[in-house]
Amino acid sequence: MKKIILIYIFSICYSFTFAQNDKGVNDESRIVLATFVPQQIDKMPDAARSILANKLSQIVTQNGMGGAASIERFIITANVNVISKDLTPTAPPMTAFGLEVTLYIGDGIEGTKFSSTSISLKGVGENETKAYISALKNISPTNPSVQSFVENGKSKIIEYYNAKCDFIIKEAQTLVSQNNYEEAIYKLTSVPTVCKGCYDKCMDAIAPIYQKQIDRECKSKLAEVNNYWAANQTAEVAYQVGEILATVDPSSSCFGEVKALTNKIAARVKEIDAREWKYTLKQQAQESERIKAYRDIGVAYGNGPKATVVKYNIRGWW
Repeated sequence: MKKIILIYIFSICYSFTFAQNDKGVNDESRIVLATFVPQQIDKMPDAARSILANKLSQIVTQNGMGGAASIERFIITANVNVISKDLTPTAPPMTAFGLEVTLYIGDGIEGTKFSSTSISLKGVGENETKAYISALKNISPTNPSVQSFVENGKSKIIEYYNAKCDFIIKEAQTLVSQNNYEEAIYKLTSVPTVCKGCYDKCMDAIAPIYQKQIDRECKSKLAEVNNYWAANQTAEVAYQVGEILATVDPSSSCFGEVKALTNKIAARVKEIDAREWKYTLKQQAQESERIKAYRDIGVAYGNGPKATVVKYNIRGWW
C-alpha cells in the first residue's frame, strides 16, 4: 500500500514539474507564431476583428508559441463563416449568430498551410455586431481540438526547419555577400533549439558572420574615436570616447589598436589632468555569452524597422 502511495505522489510531482517546464519554455526553444487577421473575412464587423486577434494571441500564448512583435514566417490565422442568423422570440428580440471559425497555421511567406481545425460557435446580442462578438468570445485556447491543431502545426514547423535548413543557411550567406550581417544573423537565430540538428548547423554558420560584424563595428568605432580624440584631447572627451571603446568586442580584428589607443589616451589624461584614466575593456566572452550576443543582434534586427513590409500569403487556405 505504501509503495502505491509513493508511486502516486511521484507521478503528481512529475506531472507538476513537466507542466512548469512546458509553460516556462525559454525564448531560444520557442517556435513563434505571428497572429494575422486578414481583411477579407466576409462580413466581419470591424469591432469583432480585435476580438478575433486577441483570441488568436491567447491560443499561441497558452501553447508556448508567443513571441516578439516582429514579423514572423509562421502564422496563425482564421476565417469565419456565418452559418445562421436569427432573431430570438424575446422582447426585445435579440440577434443570434451561428458561426463556423476555421483556424489555420502555416508558412505565411511561402503560403503553405500546415494545420487547420474548425469550431462551431453561437452568440446572442442586441445587434449583429454584438452577436458576432459574443460568438467569438467563446473561442477557448484550452479546447482539445485547438490544442491538437496547434501541436500538429508545431510538428510541421519542425519538419520545415529540418527540410529547409541548408536553404536557410544559403539565404544567410547571400545576405552576408550583400553586407547585411544583422539580417543574416537574425535569419539564423530564428531557428529554435527544439530543431536541434538545424539549430546546431546555424550556430556554426553564425560564428564567421558574427566575426565580420564585430570587425566592422570595431573599425567604425575606432575611426569615430580617433577623429573625436584628435579634434579635442581633454579629460572630458577622454571619458566620452572611453565609453565607446568599452563596447568593442575583444575578439574583433582591430582590438589591438583599441588597446593601444586606450593606453595613449590614458597617458595624455595623466599628462594634462594629473589623474588616472581607466576604462575597463570587454573581456573574452564565454560560449553562452557569445550565443547571447548572436541573439541580441537578431532580436535588435527583428524589432527594428524593416526595409520592406512582408505581406502574408494565404491564398488557397480556404
